[in-house]
Amino acid sequence: MFTKDHKLIAPSILSADFARLADEVAAVEAAGADVIHVDVMDGHFVPNLTIGPVVVEWVRKVTDLPLDCHLMITNPDQYIGEFIEAGADCVTVHQEACPHLHRTVQLIREEGAKAGRKVMTGVSINPATPVETLGEILPDLDMVLIMSVNPGFGGQKFIPGALDKIRRLKAMIDARGLSTYIEVDGGIKADNIAEVAGAGAEVFVAGSAVFNAPDYKASISALRAGL
Repeated sequence: MFTKDHKLIAPSILSADFARLADEVAAVEAAGADVIHVDVMDGHFVPNLTIGPVVVEWVRKVTDLPLDCHLMITNPDQYIGEFIEAGADCVTVHQEACPHLHRTVQLIREEGAKAGRKVMTGVSINPATPVETLGEILPDLDMVLIMSVNPGFGGQKFIPGALDKIRRLKAMIDARGLSTYIEVDGGIKADNIAEVAGAGAEVFVAGSAVFNAPDYKASISALRAGL
């Protein structure tokens, strides 16, 4: 499970070579990854199609690292149970996709209990969504994922405005005495991770910065050097 002992690097398999996915996951684990981030896209909520619970089930078989499943999908309630059964340790849904967000967050907890384990609840917000929209649900969350690019594709450039959102979210969490993680996804590189961490982030999703590098260990070490 996630730990507050240190800041966490979460390579996103969106940028991995799916023809050899098991080897890719094993390689980033050996290179020092803390979490495996799984981007799930439905071609409706975001303009891309990726993977489903079956892939998560196979990834679960080849790693003991926490699986952080980011559901960029419409109607996530319909699939939450399947992803948890497949082995997800954290399920993150989008505030923009959930008209009854409290119900969805409770469903993650209930499905985790059915599976006999603690599953972290996460909510993500897009670049144009203010962090203040999470004020009522924040005490019920284990993690908030700030999107620092518009979701749908890897390899995009970090949106600088995300830094102020991270700071505001950090202030909200601290003011309430909560232990909610702040995760950031999109355009994380060795040359900006220090600034993102300084704003208050604790979990860093890196896709192309890791999987497009010739040496995974060196790329993860370079990211960690900024923390």
